[in-house]
Amino acid sequence: MKKISSSIARRYHLQGYRSRFEMDIAVQLNSSKVRWEYESERIPYQPKKAAYLVDFILKGQACRIYIESKGRFLAKDRTKHLLLQSQHPEMDLRFVFMNANQKLYKGSKTTYGQWCNKHGFKFSQGSIPESWITECLGKKRTLP
Repeated sequence: MKKISSSIARRYHLQGYRSRFEMDIAVQLNSSKVRWEYESERIPYQPKKAAYLVDFILKGQACRIYIESKGRFLAKDRTKHLLLQSQHPEMDLRFVFMNANQKLYKGSKTTYGQWCNKHGFKFSQGSIPESWITECLGKKRTLP
């Protein structure tokens, strides 16, 4: 994995993002017409008193989509998201992975994307799909 130089890391931090990947998603959202927020909402969950800080929230007349951007998808993250899913079934939580084909851990046969499919989460790789944005805007997609 390529290390980010300290000057680049400072730039992301100064702009309020935790990674370049999050900043790239914000740039994508800025070029769309969808309303969105970054780390603006905390969702409580159990078993211990904890709160999940949502990365991005897409807001529109037709939807409210919570988006988690992930480079690494650790076991504790997977557990947290399963707890959120069971405790907040109304929450439309989706993932954007840097690499959806990454294995859950060394030796695993399951990828991040396969895990999402198994547990009923929508996901994409690299960026937010245009269909999620149009879904949130409430527009019907026109077929060519």
